[in-house]
Amino acid sequence: MRIVIHGQQGFGKGVLERLVAGPDEVIGVFCPPDQQGRPVDPLKEAALERGLPVHQPATWKTDEALELMESCQADLCVMAYVTMLVPQPVLDAPGLGTIQYHPSLLPLHRGPSSINWARIQGDRKTGLTVFWPDDGLDEGPILLQKEVEIAEDDTVGSLYFGKLFPMGVDALAEAVDLVRAGKAPRIEQDHSRATYEGWCGEDDAAVDWSTPAEEVHRLICGTDPQPGAWTTVDGNRLKLFGSRLGAASGSPGEVLDLSDAGMTVAAGEGSVVVQRVRAHDSRAKVAAAEYAGGAGIRPGGRLG
Repeated sequence: MRIVIHGQQGFGKGVLERLVAGPDEVIGVFCPPDQQGRPVDPLKEAALERGLPVHQPATWKTDEALELMESCQADLCVMAYVTMLVPQPVLDAPGLGTIQYHPSLLPLHRGPSSINWARIQGDRKTGLTVFWPDDGLDEGPILLQKEVEIAEDDTVGSLYFGKLFPMGVDALAEAVDLVRAGKAPRIEQDHSRATYEGWCGEDDAAVDWSTPAEEVHRLICGTDPQPGAWTTVDGNRLKLFGSRLGAASGSPGEVLDLSDAGMTVAAGEGSVVVQRVRAHDSRAKVAAAEYAGGAGIRPGGRLG
């Protein structure tokens, strides 16, 4: 088959590296336009190293963009981490259509921050879906799914890089094999079970220390590394990264202990042990106890 890859970042690069080593011909790559002051996208860089044509349309909602996809005369488009909206005519332009990766068990957690919300909301498992995209947002028929357990101390980073990234590359390669063999299913989603959440942003990541420790823990893990849960110290934001549940208890927001394990902070019920923090005036994450020592925070002090 003649394949075009549409994606970005490390995941798009990983998919490209897998598919160029397979039996199909990768004939081109689509990725977002370059952004001034930022490094070259890893997918673009990998494609250029292999002498592949790279296309970077600013939007897919033009006749020119459709003509560009049609000119490739591809059999299949593989979408690997795409955040741009792609109209149906572009999706249908390749002879066998388009398949897309999404890091949740659709129809659950449709939307752009699916890993964050699965963790924040306390899901015990998550996974990935390869599906046939349509004009709806993550609503197209399912080709295949894979599940993973969410461990107690999993962060968004550990879930993605440790589980959903490598599994996703494998899953897209498997899906391509099924398409090539004419055995790729199209299983309609149960839309009655669908959930949708938007971007997980700064406002969503604010810690309310009066809530139970389990909820605070899930919020810290579910926003690590982005956008980063936060509280305040002397009116300034302090980002929190890495968490585990503690055994102590106290008044919400009270610092109960400082040790090499982290900074233990009381919640509405129980406590959490915060492992790393980033101050408002720093780009570096440091051990929570190290920060506390420099900021004059002692047991009995208060966050928030």
